[in-house]
Amino acid sequence: MTIDPVSLIFIVAFYVVSGAAQMYIRSIYGRWSRVANGAGLSGGQVAEFLRDRARFGDGLGRDAIRAINVAPATLSDHYDPRDRSLTLSEAVAHQPSIASMAIAAHEVGHAQQVAEGSALMRLRSLLVPVVTVGPLLGFLILFGGFASQSSGLFIVAILAFAVTVLFSLLTLPVEIQASQKALAMLESTGVIATAQDRQGAQSMLRAAALTYVAGAVGSILTLLYYVTIGRRSS
Repeated sequence: MTIDPVSLIFIVAFYVVSGAAQMYIRSIYGRWSRVANGAGLSGGQVAEFLRDRARFGDGLGRDAIRAINVAPATLSDHYDPRDRSLTLSEAVAHQPSIASMAIAAHEVGHAQQVAEGSALMRLRSLLVPVVTVGPLLGFLILFGGFASQSSGLFIVAILAFAVTVLFSLLTLPVEIQASQKALAMLESTGVIATAQDRQGAQSMLRAAALTYVAGAVGSILTLLYYVTIGRRSS
């Protein structure tokens, strides 16, 4: 199978967008991970402090965050609404930097969303199992479409990839809202102690949001690429 110029544009655009976003977030993280936050708290301590002091809807923070774990992988921080556990990467958990403060607060923001019953958060969580297998399944179905020259299989494969695009688009407002909640919690609980803290936290949270924008654009480009090759092969 040869790659036509239009498909090549989609491939190049995908790698440019994804690569640029990753370079940007690592650059911002590298800068603010070397600057101590005014409160002198590590990311793990920030998560614990916000869990105990911030508002989580009508419930308690300890119900919204039942465990705080540490993982060795870099920038592997996440909140799992299924068991309400928060996982921080080792550097974020232990370093008292502005970057660690912002990242930990962002993940606590997700816990706050769950506690408040965010509809978008629930919908995104429902799509997680589908998205986990969707891209691989879509690729296998697409390969089957090429082998059998079946237009029906091409359509099924494109629909599988479309779910990934939907997930990426739903992720954007969820992540942006989590960042907004993170900044509000840091300010309301007094964790942000200086103007530099605020500047760094805002910079980190904007950079994080940009990576999700890039992820959504990348998903759309991937879908367009498969639509293009599907139409060309049908």
